[in-house]
Amino acid sequence: MTHKTDALIIGAGPCGLFQVFELGLLGIQADVVDSLSAEGGQCTWLYPDKPIYDIPAVPVCTGAELVANLMKQIEPFKPRFHLGQEVTALQPGPDGFAVTTSTGTQFLARTVFIAGGVGSFQPRRLAVPGADDFEGQQLHYQVLDPARFEGQRIVILGGGDSALDWALALGPKAKSLTLVHRRDEYRAAPASVAQLKDRAARGEVTLVESANVTGLEQQDGRLTGIVTQLADGTAKTIPADHVLAFYGLSPKLGPIAEWGLAMNKKTLAVDTEKFQTSVPGIFAIGDICDYPGKKKLILSGFHEAALAAFAAKALLEPGKKVHLQYTTTSPIMHKRLGVADEG
Repeated sequence: MTHKTDALIIGAGPCGLFQVFELGLLGIQADVVDSLSAEGGQCTWLYPDKPIYDIPAVPVCTGAELVANLMKQIEPFKPRFHLGQEVTALQPGPDGFAVTTSTGTQFLARTVFIAGGVGSFQPRRLAVPGADDFEGQQLHYQVLDPARFEGQRIVILGGGDSALDWALALGPKAKSLTLVHRRDEYRAAPASVAQLKDRAARGEVTLVESANVTGLEQQDGRLTGIVTQLADGTAKTIPADHVLAFYGLSPKLGPIAEWGLAMNKKTLAVDTEKFQTSVPGIFAIGDICDYPGKKKLILSGFHEAALAAFAAKALLEPGKKVHLQYTTTSPIMHKRLGVADEG
């Protein structure tokens, strides 16, 4: 089955989600593809609890709150999400672009918007034999339900913000919590490091530093612990009911590099009128696009999404003037937003 769509957005991060909104205001429904299993991109996977201070008119919000608000904002436009799959092929044709994903999903898209950050993100996985067998059950690369880990023996792997944030958040309600880091220096916020070491000094958490995970311990098909090698070469087994690995995300440009688009290193060259790539009908916004003066900020991506939407509208309806209308006063906008009776 081939999904026909006027707009296919590749990337469900904040910029991709706002692209849905800007297209929706102009009466264009969108399909959204993302390689990750949840919306939000880096905001969901890397810093869901970190404060963001530079979203206009929002003094402070977390990454998770920003994503939740964007999802709420686009509800009237009913976007169709296709998550957990990567776009593997894109081929221009007479009626648009034939697009195929890693799961075999096929699209015929009249316009394409690449909002993939710096490429598709994949969690850096625990590279020990048998790890894949426990993924999603006892081995996790993100936390979707913190309550699941209450009263459990938790081992957290990593030394960045995500690892320390979750160690601090989950530790008080865990049966035990051990953080294993490959070094003795951390990449997390200094305040988080200080707080974690203070808890370790009080015996509330255990820190195992300068250690590498070399294997898993299991019994009757269940994960019971991890095996580590310490700096002195000795082995140490740490009991675990759940292992949370936060080695970060691995960005890869992937097939995008093969689509014949003009590039500047690992970014896509666009103009600043339409944010269109070198191929008409393919637009790029957010961190993946490049132009003179480009700043990799979420708010910049929002601006890029607005102009790209207007350009797409003109392309989809050639010869028809695209009028600028304001959500404050436009009856058409109110109807599309579902607030026609509120004005």
